[in-house]
Amino acid sequence: MTRREARCLGPYGGDVEDTECGEPARFEVVRHRRPPLLLCPVHLGPALLLAEGVLWPPHIRLIG
Repeated sequence: MTRREARCLGPYGGDVEDTECGEPARFEVVRHRRPPLLLCPVHLGPALLLAEGVLWPPHIRLIG
């Protein structure tokens, strides 16, 4: 059985239409009252600044 790889949701966490990246996600960022963000290394920094509900200081977990 093949494990399906999580995909990056882009800098806005999938909240804005057509901004999903599609690259393999390597990080998970916890958000307040929202599902966690799954992000690639390129979108980790922008998501901390642009995505809604990101906790500060951020809670980041390596997933890949």
